[in-house]
Amino acid sequence: MKAAVLREVNRPLEVEEVGIDKPGSMEVLVHTGASGVCHSDLHFVEGLYAMDMPAILGHEAAGTVEAVGDLVTYVKPGDRVILCLSVFCGHCERCLSGRPVLCSRLDVVRSPDDPPRLSQGDMPFTQMANLGSFAEQMLVHEHSVVKVNDDLPFEQLALIGCGVTTGLGAALNTAKVEPGSTVAVIGCGGVGLNIIQGAKLAGALRIIAIDAVETKLSMAMEFGATDVVDASGGDVDKKVRDLTDGGVDYSFEAIGKKETAEQSFAMLRAGGTATVVGMIPQGTKIELDGPSFLREKRIQGSSMGSNRFRTDMPRYIEFYKQGRLKLDELVTQRLNLNQVNEAFADMKEGHVARSVIKF
Repeated sequence: MKAAVLREVNRPLEVEEVGIDKPGSMEVLVHTGASGVCHSDLHFVEGLYAMDMPAILGHEAAGTVEAVGDLVTYVKPGDRVILCLSVFCGHCERCLSGRPVLCSRLDVVRSPDDPPRLSQGDMPFTQMANLGSFAEQMLVHEHSVVKVNDDLPFEQLALIGCGVTTGLGAALNTAKVEPGSTVAVIGCGGVGLNIIQGAKLAGALRIIAIDAVETKLSMAMEFGATDVVDASGGDVDKKVRDLTDGGVDYSFEAIGKKETAEQSFAMLRAGGTATVVGMIPQGTKIELDGPSFLREKRIQGSSMGSNRFRTDMPRYIEFYKQGRLKLDELVTQRLNLNQVNEAFADMKEGHVARSVIKF
């Protein structure tokens, strides 16, 4: 199969022929229909997060099942599926306590004694998030997929696989935004726009969108924001406090930077909660005002929207079909696999909500 391969940090991906094994007992072979290009992929290209190389990036995908292992019962060849990086074992403490997104995932990968899923001669390849969707095919554990009975285009389904689930889930599952509350969202890219949509679905009274790019602020208004703050002028947290009664009930950081994480905490009112959704680079420390904790302000992380993706994703599809969730508008451009580096360049320029690779 053809796949876009990352061999070195800060080096363009190269489309190469990569070998793919047959499905093991609990594995599923998927023909990739579409894959979104997420900022998380760029973090690994730029070396902000470590990964064994060579690697196939990509983790926001949908496709069609081609073959299954002999113990797979959930899907069959021909089924349409959304893939999710929150692959779960189903029997660890976190899974059994209803938090499969925090599964240790020890039983969902092949052992070192098994042949690799992907290889080139004797060289094994790493699959980003156990998926690796910048490829014509994916070989994954059965618990990486959710079956879809709708005929929605793959590019819309792919976005549900990460950006939509991460954003909506941060608001609905992690923070549990309450009706009538005030919300601020820092960063209005693909994930930030979906946090805004999640806050709107939750019934937030005011949703303040914060970004330094004017086009992203315009999109934020279309996706449900009631107010915007231009971050290019600085003093973001002060501007938010001035717009509200001394701060917001909920804030969300969707960029992954020290400065914006600290701003998310500074713009809270007493009793407010800041949720960091962006991938802050490894080794980065953030600093918070100590006395704020006496006012019961909180800061927390969110992993993939605290999802239970086999129940969450079908609900998101229904929201879309009812006209309550925007998906079509998230797809800024459709590209082929050879244009993956162009997608990263456009992302860094801040011109796109989502680029989608179609197969």
